[in-house]
Amino acid sequence: MSFGFLGIQFGWGLQMANMSPIYKILGAEESNLPYLWLAGPLTGLLVQPLIGAMSDRTWTRLGRRRPFFLIGAILSSLALIAMPHSSSVWMAAGLLWILDASINTTMEPFRAFVGDKLPADQQTSGFVMQSFFIGVGQTVANAMPWFLGTYIGVKGATAAGIPLTTYYSFLLGAMVFLLAVLWTVFKTTEEPPADLEAFRRENASKGGLTAGFAEIPAAIAQMPRTMKQLAVVQFFTWFAFPCMWQFFGIAVAKHVFHADSGSPQFTKGTEWAGLCFAVYNVVCFAVAFLIPVVAKSLGRKTTHALCLICGGIGLLGVFVCETPYSLWLPMTGVGIAWASILSLPYAMLAGAIPGHRMGLYMGVFNLFIVLPQVAMSFIIPRIYKGPLGDDPRNVVMLGGIMLLVAAASVLLVEDKGGSEVSASGGAGH
Repeated sequence: MSFGFLGIQFGWGLQMANMSPIYKILGAEESNLPYLWLAGPLTGLLVQPLIGAMSDRTWTRLGRRRPFFLIGAILSSLALIAMPHSSSVWMAAGLLWILDASINTTMEPFRAFVGDKLPADQQTSGFVMQSFFIGVGQTVANAMPWFLGTYIGVKGATAAGIPLTTYYSFLLGAMVFLLAVLWTVFKTTEEPPADLEAFRRENASKGGLTAGFAEIPAAIAQMPRTMKQLAVVQFFTWFAFPCMWQFFGIAVAKHVFHADSGSPQFTKGTEWAGLCFAVYNVVCFAVAFLIPVVAKSLGRKTTHALCLICGGIGLLGVFVCETPYSLWLPMTGVGIAWASILSLPYAMLAGAIPGHRMGLYMGVFNLFIVLPQVAMSFIIPRIYKGPLGDDPRNVVMLGGIMLLVAAASVLLVEDKGGSEVSASGGAGH
């Protein structure tokens, strides 16, 4: 059930590590990078709640969730193949919109899939396994350009200047994405509703696409108190991570490899930044299996706060790193935070979501991931050349401050479930 997440996170991992360097190579201004990244949060804002609501009321020969897995995977793979052929900033930005809408179509039903399939006593194992594949997929994707350049000896660039290491990584990513999701589609089953005809009559009476949109505001108005409190935590958390994803690679190239776009050292710097992302994802899937144990001892709120503090200190520590390998220490802190972000907020929400709205509420909860990314995309360009000193490292450090604020806000959450970890989310938009 979780194997498809390996492919999904391969897509996210390639995007997070490579889109800012691609934009920079194609001539984008650093201060405008957040605008060019808007595709992810905005498509997530529109697509995930809608797909969640639609999958709740869908039944086909492939089941309820799996048709969305398949359609999204095909479109995502095509977009991954097309991306490294970009010849201009706006071509890359347009393809990113298509890619993110497609990945969100695949990813959203995965969150509800494990909840649909597994009994309560197996959900912890199911979601930890999902987090494991998230870590594996992103690790391999992040390290792929560096591996192709260092060990395979791939050199050169496309006519537009995009390194061939990036080019081949996206092609391989398209293949992995599609095959991994196909494995889940064809190796799993879904049980139909007990009374399929009654299910279809009920959904027909609710209406189609328009009704799906109309259900979202009602769900927001009725969302549980814990969900509202977690929204604050999620806001600061998901303001922080785009600061890292969008500016860490540029910061490493400039301040550790002392290079700007167009030079071979810039490519080496951004490839090393991708390897650093792989490091935090290795830490993520290593720590993922310890999170339930620690949460059982300390409680979920305390555990999540401590993990976010590790991430905040890690991003602040990037400022003092002067050598490539020294970056691995702060990335360890980020990986600890990432492991917790993928599981504990969803665990604290578990039990508050009604089963018949599982897909819809997972999509609505995603709003608290994408809205802070939208806010970040509009705020950072306005302060980049002023308070942030036209320095990508300062954006990364701002992300660290935001994670520390998120850690403090966790203490305000009303966690009725105690220490049991029973759910996890997915990375991305």
